Amino acid sequence: MKGKQSPVTLRSLAQQLNVHVSTVSRVLNGTDDDARTAAAPETVERIRELAHQLNYRPNPHAIGLRTQKTRTVSVLVPQLSDLVVATIYEGIDAAAADSRYLTFVANTGDAPARQRQLGEMALDRRVEGLIFADARRDDTRFLDETAKRGIPMVLVSRHVGSHCSVTCDDPAGGRMAAEHLLALGHRHIAVLAGEEYASTGCDRSAGFIEHCREHGVGIPAKWILHGPFDTRAGRRAGEKLFSQARKPTAVFAVNDFLAIGLMGAVRDRGLVPGHDVAIVGFNDTPLAAELPISLTTINSPMHAMGYRSMELLLARINGGRPAPERLAPRLMIRRSTDPNAQPPSTARGAA
Repeated sequence: MKGKQSPVTLRSLAQQLNVHVSTVSRVLNGTDDDARTAAAPETVERIRELAHQLNYRPNPHAIGLRTQKTRTVSVLVPQLSDLVVATIYEGIDAAAADSRYLTFVANTGDAPARQRQLGEMALDRRVEGLIFADARRDDTRFLDETAKRGIPMVLVSRHVGSHCSVTCDDPAGGRMAAEHLLALGHRHIAVLAGEEYASTGCDRSAGFIEHCREHGVGIPAKWILHGPFDTRAGRRAGEKLFSQARKPTAVFAVNDFLAIGLMGAVRDRGLVPGHDVAIVGFNDTPLAAELPISLTTINSPMHAMGYRSMELLLARINGGRPAPERLAPRLMIRRSTDPNAQPPSTARGAA
């Protein structure tokens, strides 16, 4: 029986080529500049050709121990099945690939203890930095400790304190939604504000409420509803709002999933979004434009936020001190706020 073939190493390549092992290492594991200074062009070509023929693969763990550069980054997210989070992560991963870095993602479920556990596990594996998409306003202990330890880190989507972050300009998005609904003549407005620990919901609802107040429209406290960022919570909130004697004529939901759940509750009451009650969401997920009654929403640059957060993390890894950034939102007007667009009868029965 044929024995197991030994792996190709830098030393075995150097012996076959009759060159020093450090030369082989600088050619195969370094930059192009390293290769040019390590050996003559013909020697560089010989080294690369033999490595290709023998299917040499560098050992990232050994390289990391020697250079302190593992070219890996950990991304902690609340829940990767969330389409918004997944789109942000795609941006992070694209930027990492463009810089020849590898990312791995872990779900924390928005639990601080899980965030700490997974973050420490990632650091034990010598990642060069961390990106947090799960920052909570009510528990910043692990983030603060990580920053004090000098570990490169960036927050994305959410922000807390003075930590470097890349977010949508959520207050501006809330103001855009308010301006749109006020321009349509609405004065009885409710807000589905999301979780109080997340800066996204807080900033969006604060921008919305402040703009309404500046224009003489107050939002009753009982019409500002907090809860999870999902369709089930949106439906429950809608059932509560529209079972009251006095009902809102418009609702701002701080993400699209809340708005979609709300639309289901509106449908169950025999009402039609746009025609009977105006509804605005936030994020502009792909589903928003494809609903039977398309959803007016605030477009947040999800992929761009992820991409830029990785760029800022790389800057921090290389010793830079980039400032937090807010990316501009856009208002996407669709049928859910169009009072003149009587939908077809089939829309009343659509999910």
